[in-house]
Amino acid sequence: MTADTYRAPLISSKAIELGSIGLRASENERDEARVRRFCAVPDGDFVWTRLDDGFHLGRLTGPCRDDVRPCDWLPEPVDPALVPEQVRYAFSRGGRNFQRIGLEGAGEATARVWDHYQA
Repeated sequence: MTADTYRAPLISSKAIELGSIGLRASENERDEARVRRFCAVPDGDFVWTRLDDGFHLGRLTGPCRDDVRPCDWLPEPVDPALVPEQVRYAFSRGGRNFQRIGLEGAGEATARVWDHYQA
């Protein structure tokens, strides 16, 4: 079974250095529901984010602490030629929410990128 893949806009680029990923603080019930969904994502699922230097890929590695989770990020941006089209499309739509990339093949393509960098 392939891990799910998520679009994860970062609040701060420091998150990669700190080995974490988080959401904005909850201000209302809608935000709290978003945090609950984020915390319910299984460890091992993939997360993509995009910064000025390119796309970054990580894997969730532990439980939530408030609105932050540990994440094992690749040490460098992903080669642009390796970023799956499903991921590019998900980010092209805009938005700043943590969302599952539900496009067919996103998980498999992301797993291949992860494996490429782990070799």
